[in-house]
Amino acid sequence: MSMNIDSKLNNENGFWDVSLQGELDVSTADKLKAHLHNLADEKILDMKINLENLDYIDSTGLGAMIGVLKKLKTDNKEIYIINPKSNVKKIFTITGLDKIFKVEG
Repeated sequence: MSMNIDSKLNNENGFWDVSLQGELDVSTADKLKAHLHNLADEKILDMKINLENLDYIDSTGLGAMIGVLKKLKTDNKEIYIINPKSNVKKIFTITGLDKIFKVEG
């Protein structure tokens, strides 16, 4: 399976708006990591990552997001996880990452 990433800068509210679709796993994690780091290199802002169309996430996908979160935290910025499907939200809860990321929806 593959993953699509759509992102745009929300200048009005000052954050990166990122949407993921498909599966975030060992075969797609590097793509996400590079994409999110490029956004952060362009402008350090909070990121809102919409997961309503993400069907699956594994530990490598979580790791990619954690790496970017560490970079953002140096400037007191956050990653907000928006609208995760129940199976994806469960992974954040089981791993305790729902306490690290701001999970909404």
